[in-house]
Order: sequence, then C-alpha cells, then structure tokens
Amino acid sequence: MPDDSTSAFYDNNADLYANRARSLPKQKLDAFLARLAPGAAILELGCGGGQDSAYMLAQGFAVTPTDGSAELARQAEARIGRPVKVMLFQELDADSAFHGVWAHASLLHVPRSELPDVFTRIHRALKPGGLLHASFKAGEAEGYDGFGRYYNYPSAEWLSALLTEGGWRNLVLEESDGGGYDGKPTRWIVVSAQR
Repeated sequence: MPDDSTSAFYDNNADLYANRARSLPKQKLDAFLARLAPGAAILELGCGGGQDSAYMLAQGFAVTPTDGSAELARQAEARIGRPVKVMLFQELDADSAFHGVWAHASLLHVPRSELPDVFTRIHRALKPGGLLHASFKAGEAEGYDGFGRYYNYPSAEWLSALLTEGGWRNLVLEESDGGGYDGKPTRWIVVSAQR
C-alpha cells in the first residue's frame, strides 16, 4: 500500500470490504485462465477478500494469493482455507516462478513513481511468455477517492508507454465503463501483457 490512509482503509474496513456483494470478473478471469495450461502457477497480487483466488483454485490452478493488508489477508484465508501471504507489491521478489499474474484492481494503488519498479518485479516473477492481467481506474493525474484511498489514475497512453518501455510483449489495453466500491461511475483500463 502506498500510504497510511489507503492501508488504514483496508485494515479498518476489511470485514465489510471482503464480504460485500461483489460480482466476480468471471469473463476476464475465464479469458485469462483460458490462455494458461491446466494447473498453471498463478500469483494474485492484492487478493482482497479472496473471491478471485477461490474461483481460480476451483478451476484447478495453483494460486499464490497475496495482499498488502494483514486484515484483508485474514478475511481471504477464511474464504479459501489456505494461507495468504501479506506482502506489498514493492516486496515481490520472485524469478520465473509463475505462469500468470492476476492483479485485478490492485496495482491502481501503487504510486506512479514506483510503478515502473513494480512492473519490473512482476516481469521477473513471470516465466518467459507468462501472462499479466491488471486493471486500473483511468485518469490523468494521481489522487484520492472519497474514502482517502490513493489511486495512480493513469491514461491508457501513459500505461502503454510504461509497459512497452518495460519490455512487455503482446500488450492489449481495453477501456470500459463500470463502477467501484465507492459507487461512482468509473472508467476502467484492463491490461493484458506477456513477459
């Protein structure tokens, strides 16, 4: 987590946040999983309440769930019945260990200045040809939401340039309108890329 107010939000609201009514991003999950071999090793960055990890585990994948909030990790552990590693994105230190990295609505909390390093760490953690899925709230400048959570709010152009410079291949960015926890209309950017 980039700053105290974001961390505090997730720690203080873990039960409410993890157990809220949330529709699984099933279409995106299925598309991501379809590109991986059965049983592939997946790292989930920012697993929140553990719903996405639970779905991937049920599909037979070897999932390593992580979250920056110890309180949210506890909620996820209760849901999926296995340990969740408490880890900041900036602490990721793996080498060619995963076939896929699932970072749905999580990397959007990384300060813009630290995003290149985090993407480099993810790139290194993936096996050659490994897949990245990440999603961001679109914008032009970093800022905070009504709950005091930090967001990097990138544009598709900014993200595309950053990832291209970082050596990612087969980059696809899709934009769509949706919502978020705050109930406000949100423009989303979904990134798919390969090491």
